[in-house]
Amino acid sequence: MRRLRNLWLSAHRWFALSLGWMLGLIGLSGALLVIAPPLDEQLHPQLFRVPAYTHDTHAHREALPLETIRSKLRAGFGEKASFSFLPPREADGSLSVIVRGPWRGTLYLDPFSGVELGRRGESEGVVNFLFKLHSSLMLDDVGRSILAIVALGYLLLLASGLVLWWPRDWRVGWRIELHKGLTRSLFDLHRVAGATLGVVIAVSVATGAYMGWQPLRKFVTTISGATPLHVPALPVASRGREATLPLDTLVAAARAVFPDGRVYLVQTPAKADRPVHVRLHLPDDPHPNGRTLLWVDPVTGKVLAAQRWNQADIGARAVSVVYPLHTGALGGPLLEALVMLGGLALAAMSGSGLWLWWRRSRRVASSSRARASHRGGAVE
Repeated sequence: MRRLRNLWLSAHRWFALSLGWMLGLIGLSGALLVIAPPLDEQLHPQLFRVPAYTHDTHAHREALPLETIRSKLRAGFGEKASFSFLPPREADGSLSVIVRGPWRGTLYLDPFSGVELGRRGESEGVVNFLFKLHSSLMLDDVGRSILAIVALGYLLLLASGLVLWWPRDWRVGWRIELHKGLTRSLFDLHRVAGATLGVVIAVSVATGAYMGWQPLRKFVTTISGATPLHVPALPVASRGREATLPLDTLVAAARAVFPDGRVYLVQTPAKADRPVHVRLHLPDDPHPNGRTLLWVDPVTGKVLAAQRWNQADIGARAVSVVYPLHTGALGGPLLEALVMLGGLALAAMSGSGLWLWWRRSRRVASSSRARASHRGGAVE
């Protein structure tokens, strides 16, 4: 039994030493992302709010057509840039435009005048930095693959930790000694936090891996026997045509399919051989940004494909629940607070685990030196 426990301890220790620092970064950045976006809006209202907005002065004003704004953006960023428009959700909100071209980042525009309120590069700002760190370790697709492996490692770390913690006497299992030195206090806090919050953290880690790593979604769809929806190809007659319908007409065609949908995103491709993508949020969709997807022919205005969020293949459909579960939006402020607590606990356990290992290493090294000195003295 002792030998088996030592085996579990070695496995737990090596999982922690290999992955602990990454898990700590993921946990801390995830916890901060719960509060960073609303704080960012409060600290930088000039980006997210239309200046001097009042309901009286704007009551009879209409937002500029998206086509007008797209024409101005093309003139400024070139024909090879693609644009993703995120209409404001509130009456005084700004229009966000994600630009992918020679310059990559987000523009914030006054939707009534088209005036630029500000811009941020792809990695500028605390929120963008935290998101890239949390979602890909700043390594894009390579980082997402690494994080999928880290997620599996955390599940093994959790399993080994629970085996080591599992008490014969449950009163002892939950005991935290705070008056027997720093090392003992950290050890008790480390094991009790892992036992109490480990499953909550596992849900966050697993849902994050599911969203970030596309092969996992495809695997779920494949084993279910379903066929994932692919982006439809543009008809040959429409490819390469410069004369396209106004962007607002294409959005109206998409909305006609789901009249109760709110437009979350309108994506225009850089090349003229792809359809315009429109993403809607329907009232019954648990995903805060919506997962109802449509593709529209920019030349004819025909909807080439439409997929309601709850009719997608199971791998894609699960994202509507997995995403708000991961962020805490599914349960409101209470779940968001729990998600944040789990992230902070993961960072704290990573730090305490590494500190406990360092203390143990020093103690072992000191004992080895003492034994060597004793043997040397005995020989003399």
